[in-house]
Amino acid sequence: MKLIYDFSDGNATMRALLGGKGANLAEMTKLGIPVPPGFTITTEVCNQYLANGRKFPKDLDKEIAQHLSALEKKMKKGFGDIKNPLLVSVRSGAKFSMPGMMETVLNLGLNDETVVGLIENTKNERFAYDAYRRFIQMFGSVVLGIEHDAFEHELEKIKIARNIKLDTEMTAEDLKQLIELYKKVVRKETSAEFPSDPQEQLKLSIQAVFDSWNIPRAITYRQIHKIPHDLGTAVNIQSMVFGNMGDDSGTGVAFTRDPSTGEKKFFGEFLINAQGEDVVAGIRTPQPISKMQKVMPKIYKQLVLVYQKLEKHYCDMQDLEFTIEKGKLFLLQTRNGKRTAAAAVKIAVDLVKEKRINKKEALLRLEAHQLNQLLHRCIDPKAQKEVIARGLPASPGAACGMVVFSADEAEDFHEKGKKVILVRKETSPEDIHGMHVAQGILTSCGGMTSHAAVVARGMGKCCISGANDVWVDYEKQKFIVGKVEVKKGDIITLDGSTGEVILGEVKTTEPKLTKEFEIILQWADEYRILKIRANADTPHDAQTARDFGAEGIGLCRTEHMFFDPVRIRVMREMILSETQEERKKALLKLLPMQRQDFIEMFEVMRGLPVTIRLLDPPLHEFLPHKKTEWDELAKEMKVSPKKIQDKIASLHELNPMLGHRGCRLMITFPEIAEMQARAIFEAACSVQKSGINIIPEIMIPLVGTMKEFEVLAKLIRRVGREVILESGVDLKYAVGTMIEVPRACMRAKKIATNAEFFSFGTNDLTQMTFGYSRDDASKFIPKYLDIGILDNDPFEVLDQRGVGELMRIGVRLGRQGRKDIKMGICGEHGGEPSSIEFCHELGLNYVSCSPFRVPIARLAAAQAVLRRRG
Repeated sequence: MKLIYDFSDGNATMRALLGGKGANLAEMTKLGIPVPPGFTITTEVCNQYLANGRKFPKDLDKEIAQHLSALEKKMKKGFGDIKNPLLVSVRSGAKFSMPGMMETVLNLGLNDETVVGLIENTKNERFAYDAYRRFIQMFGSVVLGIEHDAFEHELEKIKIARNIKLDTEMTAEDLKQLIELYKKVVRKETSAEFPSDPQEQLKLSIQAVFDSWNIPRAITYRQIHKIPHDLGTAVNIQSMVFGNMGDDSGTGVAFTRDPSTGEKKFFGEFLINAQGEDVVAGIRTPQPISKMQKVMPKIYKQLVLVYQKLEKHYCDMQDLEFTIEKGKLFLLQTRNGKRTAAAAVKIAVDLVKEKRINKKEALLRLEAHQLNQLLHRCIDPKAQKEVIARGLPASPGAACGMVVFSADEAEDFHEKGKKVILVRKETSPEDIHGMHVAQGILTSCGGMTSHAAVVARGMGKCCISGANDVWVDYEKQKFIVGKVEVKKGDIITLDGSTGEVILGEVKTTEPKLTKEFEIILQWADEYRILKIRANADTPHDAQTARDFGAEGIGLCRTEHMFFDPVRIRVMREMILSETQEERKKALLKLLPMQRQDFIEMFEVMRGLPVTIRLLDPPLHEFLPHKKTEWDELAKEMKVSPKKIQDKIASLHELNPMLGHRGCRLMITFPEIAEMQARAIFEAACSVQKSGINIIPEIMIPLVGTMKEFEVLAKLIRRVGREVILESGVDLKYAVGTMIEVPRACMRAKKIATNAEFFSFGTNDLTQMTFGYSRDDASKFIPKYLDIGILDNDPFEVLDQRGVGELMRIGVRLGRQGRKDIKMGICGEHGGEPSSIEFCHELGLNYVSCSPFRVPIARLAAAQAVLRRRG
């Protein structure tokens, strides 16, 4: 196995082996762009090193010596030569760009002897000592693990003593004194002298770069960006060029287009008489790249030609690092530049217009989940903020308001014109009215698919769930994070894109939907096969879904229609009823309310399919939880408090998620299913008469046996016949089930002989397959992700090997039972790009997601087609 490649031996296709940085350095070398020569130790060496207990492969030292010798000949310098020293940089470079996550060492090869040779060759004493002190500081921090501040403290002491502000104002004598102080820091922190042997410096630096693959920030970055942990990093050893040799030298970072807006203009910053880390670290304030045209006109002209050549070659916006040494330009790096969602969309569309790429390439370059940024308010990136806690970024966007601790309080303050953040340990369907009026929701418990998360995404509201450091005290109306106490009425800001809870008000920015955004979605619609529906429970949600391009409603959760003050009272009257007749009487009051809901929903969707799930949650969720509220309810309902207590006690379940809910509830109380079916059919017939063609799809939840489905399907179809006959209209409809119990997947063939559609409810299917409570799993899933038990949170990203395999069985058996059965997915995974690709592979007819994820799903569905075509 070849362990090392010279820059002249590689190319841009070798990213997996040479890392992005190494592959692009090799490619630039082939293009004739001025790149300081060097070589790359492969990612395979890193993986061997880590697997073998931090030991180099046996032939690595030999190959390094060979390539170092070749580099010495090219540069006409010697590594460790005291008269004509070769200095090198040692940089990381993984297959995927991970900016700032891993380590770099510059000016390697300096010691007390070689620095004298550097002075002789450059005739610049100040420059040489500046390079030496930088090397000790960087090597000490990166390789020896000394806190950066320990060196900065010594630097500041000299500045204060000399009454200077900038590093560039330090003299050669100042820097010589600083070097001795830095060596003392090393002795104090490591109980050893700073290593002076360049060969030892190099070996230790290579080890440090390999080790940095597994430092916490790199691991976290990979988890966030779904980068595999087994890729490893390459190490690039490159001859040094110096931007700190005077006013004819400098360094900079530039983008071939604006990474914030996507505008086609050269964008970047540079510093005169500086090294690269000065720009990145913010040690000095850089100048805009446009000013280089006046300061260094020849270099600027050359840099423009280089960036244009690179963008044309790579057909994408490039992020460049460059150094100017004594009036000569060198490129140190090029890579596809990181960009905002708005910039990504604009650049993709513009490159198609410029005929650099085609529409398929443009669609595949975009990250579907990144489109979230375009659909919600976000924190102004320039704003100052005090982050007090972090949770799961359950629903994107930004929200600011007064803290309240109950849904009723949220509603009260909203009516007074106040903006509120609803803070709860966790939410339930009973909180829906408060969630509806709140700017955002914060919960201390729950995961990415908890009630709070699912409902907030459906509403397009910012939500942070599972903020475990937030201790909520309902009694004292406050929450505590460490030493910070936040009381009712205090202002906080939520960043639903990062999970940050911020004290006080922070400026936010409005989303801007551009014409390029619409173009991208139109292109996506040309290629995708999957239909895209939305989960919507109100006419407003349905309209939002249509505005974003939804082709139907894949899940209407009828329980969310019962929580306004009038309806919840009638619902509770029904629950407290002692006989079936009393229940029917109460349900008769709910019928016209439900009917009107469905009429409005059908009118908004105007002929597009609407899947309506019958009542799913257990009845106790509609009753109050506190004793004080029981007394109020007893008074309102004109019954004794004991009756309320007895009813709540009778409804109590040890595990309500696996208890008396869904189809089980409706088989016990068929009058509930009958009322809801009648409301749906009467609404559909009414809208059909107005000239709008309606095809309602009635979905029975939680079916696990054929008999459960048969009993309720028979009831629904009977009501359908009655209402259609009474109305005198020709109404087509379908009755199907939500597949969310593993047994339903195994019995799908039998169930499909009676059911006309399946919709996979992957939230509950995941919960039941794993045996994880989705509301409690946040207590252990982060640990499972950290130590590699799970690759992803299965409530965020569909578990294709377990839950997905059950779905595969359900699809295959279902189509054996009914060839033309319609199948979709309505769990939260319906808006997650990799899960959508899996649904495409399974051959589902549609995915359904929250309204604000519809554009993401449209793009992801197109990408699924294009990736499978290759």
